[in-house]
Amino acid sequence: MKSATFNTGDIIRVYTKDPGDSKIHATPFEGVVISQKGRKNSQTFTVRKKSTASVAIERIFPADSPMIEKIVVVKKGNVRRSKLYYLRKK
Repeated sequence: MKSATFNTGDIIRVYTKDPGDSKIHATPFEGVVISQKGRKNSQTFTVRKKSTASVAIERIFPADSPMIEKIVVVKKGNVRRSKLYYLRKK
């Protein structure tokens, strides 16, 4: 991971670099961590972001990606499961 340690259920903000721009700036993606998979070099985590009324966006980030600039934990979560896939139906 880049900086902050987080668990499933936490609300995090992931700053990614946008390679398409001539000026490289960080684009934030904020949402709930719904799963974490893998170990060490092959670790990934899934973040679910609620955008408009009924549309949600999920992104899967590789933990060791050079495109991730930093990770900030906005709010700690208190959950009893390791995978929060039930949030997709809500």
